[in-house]
Amino acid sequence: MPTVAAVSPTIVFGDVERNLDSIVAAATTAAQQGAELIVAPELATSGYVFESAEEAAALALRSDDAVLRTLEQRLPRNAVTVFGYAERDGDTIYNTAAVIGHGRRLADYRKSHLWDRETLFFTPGTSAGLLVDTDDFRLGVAICYDNEFPEVPRRLALAGAAVLALPVNWPLVERPPNEHAPETIQAMSAARSSRLPTVIADRHGSERGVAWTGGTAVIDAEGWIATQQADGIAVAEVDILPDDKAIGPHNDVFADRRPELY
Repeated sequence: MPTVAAVSPTIVFGDVERNLDSIVAAATTAAQQGAELIVAPELATSGYVFESAEEAAALALRSDDAVLRTLEQRLPRNAVTVFGYAERDGDTIYNTAAVIGHGRRLADYRKSHLWDRETLFFTPGTSAGLLVDTDDFRLGVAICYDNEFPEVPRRLALAGAAVLALPVNWPLVERPPNEHAPETIQAMSAARSSRLPTVIADRHGSERGVAWTGGTAVIDAEGWIATQQADGIAVAEVDILPDDKAIGPHNDVFADRRPELY
């Protein structure tokens, strides 16, 4: 059972250098606790609440930017780290997650489902989540609102993802007393439906008047919250079950599907 971690370092809007240092520090601490997969929030390098497209562009980084390349050596070499950044590609800006592990850049994923004002600043990506083969497991990557479309985690699980990395920025919304955040409930459901452990890294506190949910958590393959930590590091061991989708002696969440009826 590998150990995974979701981290929620303090992100300062607009301070890219400080935020990169915070990501490295949090990932290092998680690796020291045995984490083999570490997930940090969406747009962790820049902050989230942009006031204009020009501001988003000014804080965006090229995928080959030197400050990102140096992270290949700064981040723990014995783990895979996923974090969000605003990516500039020519004149186009994407909401992107970088995947770095074992001293090298493994992949970048551009968010395909943009939420609310993100549509004013970013161009959507062209794939519904991403699969990355690491040295130890096949990793699924999605970003925030992507996971609210059940087809995304299911597609990744069907393609062999053993665990889902989910950087998010969940604005706090009203909910009944003692209820989980709706995004957490959706993530629990998606994890249970595909027996897909999910590592969620959310923001905490607030930024420019937007309060965050603090939904950082690890959800296990049965859809239960294995651990959560609003403003720190959530670490848990999870079962990796890419080929075992049985839910008892008579049922299998994949084999029981009847797509010809849907």
